[in-house]
Amino acid sequence: MSYTHTITANLSYADAVERTKQALSDQGFGVLSEIDVRSTFENKLGTDAADEIGDYVILGACNPGLAQRGLTAEPDLGTLLPCNVVVRRGPLPDTTVVQAIDPQTMVDISGTAAVRDVADDANTRLRAALAQLPSAGA
Repeated sequence: MSYTHTITANLSYADAVERTKQALSDQGFGVLSEIDVRSTFENKLGTDAADEIGDYVILGACNPGLAQRGLTAEPDLGTLLPCNVVVRRGPLPDTTVVQAIDPQTMVDISGTAAVRDVADDANTRLRAALAQLPSAGA
């Protein structure tokens, strides 16, 4: 089972980060956290490790309404939040890979109907956000 939704976007890395944030916002998600993996690797592991991973950011995306519904139904669900979205350098210049967690993984772990409903809604919204980005396959 794949646990991500992935596209390769015809965008530079910097453009992909900004356009991904906007696409998430358009679907009601805010970015609660932003982890610059390359910078972290450089600071903690050195330049070689940073260069090996390349441009790579993890965005912690949260839709407050969905989070409220999920946490009300199952307080332990907070251990699986926020929804992570990765933006990383692509295989070719001017392409960037954008990946979002498949919220159905929460259903696999929880199994409750309320969590299934929230995951279905989150899944629809995350897929719509990715669909806003210009895909290399299009």
